[in-house]
Parts: sequence; structure tokens; C-alpha cells
Amino acid sequence: MKAAGIANADAVGQVFRNESRRSAESRYQHRLHGVLLVAKGLSCAEVAALLGDSVRSVQYWVRRYEKHGVVGLAEIERPGRPARLDGKQLQMLSALLRQPPSAVGLNAKNWSGKLLALFIERRWKAQLGTRQCQRLCQRFSPSSPGRYPAA
Repeated sequence: MKAAGIANADAVGQVFRNESRRSAESRYQHRLHGVLLVAKGLSCAEVAALLGDSVRSVQYWVRRYEKHGVVGLAEIERPGRPARLDGKQLQMLSALLRQPPSAVGLNAKNWSGKLLALFIERRWKAQLGTRQCQRLCQRFSPSSPGRYPAA
């Protein structure tokens, strides 16, 4: 009997790695498989190479499994940096950016990233970068009516 093989195995491996990172459930399954391979005798380095993860990640999964069981492999909520603008402020910006800057007393014809950053700093004492404000202008521009802030 001829051994099965997969053409272009590297590309297939990349597709599988991308799929394993798509959702919390698939990442959980990915970690389960990694720990199973370690339990079957592979080293963390071998598992990391096979799955496309860092050795440190695999070691972390094994430690979490040993300490908490399969529950320890579940997705952990990561708080991240707090948002500088809240949902109410974003809703106000959504309405504001659909009007010319002159509607709020600014001497300009169109909104720009710099102008919006200046407005936000004066109005709410929050500092956002020019590029972030450019993204907000795009997000709330009248030409993209289906894009509203996530409240």
C-alpha cells in the first residue's frame, strides 16, 4: 500500500495554522492538541515546530494544563488598554463628523485627522494620534453609512 502524502505540505500547514487561530474554540482545540502531543512523548520544542507556535507557548499550555486541567486551556480574557473614548463619545463623534467642522465653531471646511485630534483634546481632554483620528473620520464619514460605532 502506498503511503499517503500531501502536495505542498508547507502551504497546507499554514492554512491549518491560520484556521486554528480563527476563534476562541479553535484556539482551545489547538492548545488541547499541543498538550496531547506533549503527553504522548513529544518535547515542547517538537510540538512547537509541528504546530507553528513558540516553545514558550507550548510550555505555558502544559503548565496551565498541569495546574488547572483542561479548563486551564480555555481562552483567558485579556483586558488590554482602556479605550480613551467611551461609547457615548463615539456616538457624538459619529454625528459630529457628518457635519462640517464649522458646525462646532472650527474654522475649516473638512475634517482631518489633525483637526479631529485637536477637537477631541479640547473637548474631552483625551489625546488620540492623528492616524487614529483619520481612521475615525473614515469610520464615521457620510460616505460609509453602514459603519457605526460599537457601543
